[in-house]
Amino acid sequence: MPTFQTVRGMRDLLPEDAAALNCVIAKARETAGLYGYREIVTPVVEPYELLAAKSGEEIRQRMFTFKDLGDRTVALRPEFTASIARLATTALRNEPKPLRVFSVGSVYRYDEPQRGRYREFWQSDFEIIGSNKPEADAEIILLTNSLMQAVGLRNYAFKLGHIGVLRGILSQEDVDDKTQNAVLQRMDKKEYTEAFALVPEKCRATLEGLLKLKSGSVFETAERIIQYVADYSEAAASAENLLAILKLVTEGGCEIATVEPAFARGLEYYTGMIFEVYIPELDIALGGGGRYDRLIEVFGGEATPATGVAHGLDRIALAMQTQNLALKTKQDKRVVVVPVKDEQKGAALKIAQQLRATGMSVEFEVMGRKMAKALEDADKRQMDYAVIVGEKELQQNTVVLRNLAKRTQTTVVINKLAEAIRS
Repeated sequence: MPTFQTVRGMRDLLPEDAAALNCVIAKARETAGLYGYREIVTPVVEPYELLAAKSGEEIRQRMFTFKDLGDRTVALRPEFTASIARLATTALRNEPKPLRVFSVGSVYRYDEPQRGRYREFWQSDFEIIGSNKPEADAEIILLTNSLMQAVGLRNYAFKLGHIGVLRGILSQEDVDDKTQNAVLQRMDKKEYTEAFALVPEKCRATLEGLLKLKSGSVFETAERIIQYVADYSEAAASAENLLAILKLVTEGGCEIATVEPAFARGLEYYTGMIFEVYIPELDIALGGGGRYDRLIEVFGGEATPATGVAHGLDRIALAMQTQNLALKTKQDKRVVVVPVKDEQKGAALKIAQQLRATGMSVEFEVMGRKMAKALEDADKRQMDYAVIVGEKELQQNTVVLRNLAKRTQTTVVINKLAEAIRS
């Protein structure tokens, strides 16, 4: 018989890994609630044209695409924003603004597998639609800061930039949109020589000068950008917007580690502020996002400003593992119910169900083991208590409750059993 392995770039999440991921997902949902974001669920499979429209060449080349039985070209979602923009033009178009929405689930990209980078991975996505104000951009960054704090990460750092500065320069130098996208794709990979080779000499010199503006102070860097692009009207407005966002985020209690004058991200739909968050131990972003004011219009809606962020949930779980962190979750006692003989199985099952009805995690002995073996197995799997259901005890409406850690046991009335375990 053949031995099957997972498809390359995919992976199984065993119980411990699944528990870690689910804890991070729970923290993302808690964060959504704190900021007033409502959860929506979108399809994993979407029309290729929707996902490819403004995602960028890098993403388009790495999408899982196929023909369905109706001969339509579809793809597995590589991110959430396109699906949410689709909803903003259809089912949610009449919702009051701003619209705050949240999604969580798996996304798919045909990347080269490596540590922290898989072809199926999990994201939480937050979008705020309808506001063009810097406070909306600040909220997305502050929300991300709250999630990093909630999971307990140490020494995480934010990198902030503004794609409008770059596009403002390129547009005023008459660089067409297609070339702009190619330039930004290469700048995202820090392939500056290749990027700058695509533009006229004067524009090249301007972009090269941007790289030299970074200083130790983020506010000084932002001020330098404003002065540097003073002759480029759109870029100058974007630089002022960057400074306004930086001030709001700082006043909101989040420290920005660096402002990158030539920072670019791979997605073509960005129009304004962009950011990423890292920890020193990993060279991959734990999350990132930015402003996209023209995407909803591309999908047939009215011109609608929007900004958002996606967090790599499995990357956050990896970051926590790297920093030896464990999420503190409320865990009830783990209990196993064991009938002494076959005749007590029905009564034992009823007791197990009664405990579960109180919200307790209960396992039932389904292997037919003798009592000693059943208790030995429970001990190996680090159960907290064993409830032993015997004939004599049932006649008195009681059971034996064994504390597996302390190796002690007591007789407890059945209707007081849950209380006895929790106390």
